[in-house]
Amino acid sequence: MLKIKAIPRRFWQISVSIVLIVSVGAVFMSYLYIKGLDVSLLDRPLPEASVVLDKNGQVASQLSASKIDAVSFKEIPQVLVDAIVAVEDRRFYEHKGVDLKSIFRAVARDVLKGSYSEGASTITQQLARNLYLTADKTVGRKLREAAYAIKIEMSYSKDSILEMYLNKIYFGEGSWGVQGAAKAYFNKNVTDLTLPEAAVLAALPKAPSHYSPFQNEEQALERRNTVLKLMLKEGKITQQEYEKADASALGAVKTVNMDEAKGRNRAYVDAVMDEAVTLYGFTEEQLLTGGLRITTELDPTVQKAVIDVFNNDSLFPESKPDQLIQSGAAVVDQKTGGVRALAGGRGEGVFRGFSRATQLRRQPGSAFKPVAVYGPALELGYQPSTMLFDGPLNIEGYQPQDWDHQSRGQVSMQDAITSSWNIPAVWLLHEIGIDNGLKFAKSLGISLPTQDRQLGIALGGLSEGVSPLQMAQAFSAFAAKGVLNPAHLISKIETKDGHLLVQAKANGQSVMRAETATTMTAMLQTAVAQGTGKNAAMNRPVAGKSGTTQLPGTKEFEGIGSGSAKDAWFVGYTPELTAAVWVGYDRTDAKHYLTTSGGAVPAVLFREMLSRALAQAPVVAFDIPMSVERPEKEIQSAQSHPAEPPGKPEKEPHKPPGPGHGPGKEKKK
Repeated sequence: MLKIKAIPRRFWQISVSIVLIVSVGAVFMSYLYIKGLDVSLLDRPLPEASVVLDKNGQVASQLSASKIDAVSFKEIPQVLVDAIVAVEDRRFYEHKGVDLKSIFRAVARDVLKGSYSEGASTITQQLARNLYLTADKTVGRKLREAAYAIKIEMSYSKDSILEMYLNKIYFGEGSWGVQGAAKAYFNKNVTDLTLPEAAVLAALPKAPSHYSPFQNEEQALERRNTVLKLMLKEGKITQQEYEKADASALGAVKTVNMDEAKGRNRAYVDAVMDEAVTLYGFTEEQLLTGGLRITTELDPTVQKAVIDVFNNDSLFPESKPDQLIQSGAAVVDQKTGGVRALAGGRGEGVFRGFSRATQLRRQPGSAFKPVAVYGPALELGYQPSTMLFDGPLNIEGYQPQDWDHQSRGQVSMQDAITSSWNIPAVWLLHEIGIDNGLKFAKSLGISLPTQDRQLGIALGGLSEGVSPLQMAQAFSAFAAKGVLNPAHLISKIETKDGHLLVQAKANGQSVMRAETATTMTAMLQTAVAQGTGKNAAMNRPVAGKSGTTQLPGTKEFEGIGSGSAKDAWFVGYTPELTAAVWVGYDRTDAKHYLTTSGGAVPAVLFREMLSRALAQAPVVAFDIPMSVERPEKEIQSAQSHPAEPPGKPEKEPHKPPGPGHGPGKEKKK
């Protein structure tokens, strides 16, 4: 039997000694490193604001921080201190800057979940991160963050740390510090905050825009009540206090705009911040106080053209006295995917307010036909001359109607898209199969939910809707000969001393045959030259499609004329730029609705924006092969003499067909 020789005691003694020496040395070196850290920045004002640059490297806007109205710790009510500690760092008064128990707990949860989402940063670490460190997510940065947190705990008392934290963090709506937040949300001093109000403020630092009472009341209320539950769990409030606060209203009061809301290119800058947060992992506070240089795809000439048009009230229908007819627009460079301009709405806006260019979700009407029907049909081999059915149609109860309530028996695909007939579009989607329509839309960046697997998508009858930016991106693939360059606003982000943090990469993908894209361009040129998009014609080549959605078929809207609408769209492109425009009321009801169509006001807005944006650009033609048939003479004539609005708008259903209205069978050509 083989005997294993025992390891000499001397070996173990030497090994243990080495480990102890190395450990002591590491601790000593760490101590010297932490001791040498400079945390005096905590006693200074906020760092300089970040700067947003346009594509030419010129300053487009400044993400400036409001001046902080600092308050002492004794002025901060105990309910707010308890709320912040309960939700942000419940062991704040127990740890020394780094909470090892929370770290181990977070790691364990991440392992169980199979992800890395559980956070364990203390309030002190958050203070260190926002004031001393860059946004990179490396192990080295986390170790430096922990070191700074320990040094801060060595240098300041717990109350002083909380005072600095609460005076410096961003609470959303342009408000910095608890005093500014109390004024912004409740129009009162921080000392006068009640328990439920304190819980609202404590809910904000995690995601200020998402939990803002002015942006999303439902989310804000849910988050506030979560804070109250945590306070109850930690024994900071009684069951009676919890129940009373939980049942109370949010109580937020809208006050005057913050200074930040007066910045230039507001909608574009807000979208830049959203992209930096969602795509690159920055926090709002890092963006607003990090002194970053954010280079974007914004074209100042195009942006000015868009803003000038949106400021011209004569181009919009007359609004009701109590509600403005709104609009949103997005302009994209199809060759790169760079977003050149955005308009988030008309009238006065607010910092980080709702954007009708990027956040709006409305049904696109007939503007969706190239995306869900005609694009995939061309990809499957159909041609503009292919004849489509245009007669009485009933597919398991779904009976679409043409806007003129007539039918022609059959029409060519070109005629169907030019005149925006509905029956041929629904019939064709049934022929090629709904799945092909959904797949094609997804390839253009529009993923539709399961409930949209129905024929109503042929007419833009979507359950959730789309934004102007989504539609502009989708049509940009037609303009770019079948290549989809994802729409993006940020090209790079650097620190103020030039260290590169983010560099956008080109990732254009071919999503259709070039022949499909050029054929669609020719068809959409004809739609502008001869069809419902005539008002978009200008002194350069234009391709595009209008869209209009009817009012809901509910009792509330009974008796309103058939020419009324809920949403009006125009989406189109020139050889240089792709743009989408939406027009409508934010809240449509029996007193607030449109009496225009996508081929009227939105098409005019499109024409005005792009004609001004491209005023100094040479006129170039679309690169369309001679094999693609198109009525060149009519197109040239329409470009020289833009037409008046069509007599009757195209109309599409407001709601998609209900359950059981899908096709009985799906044929594939």
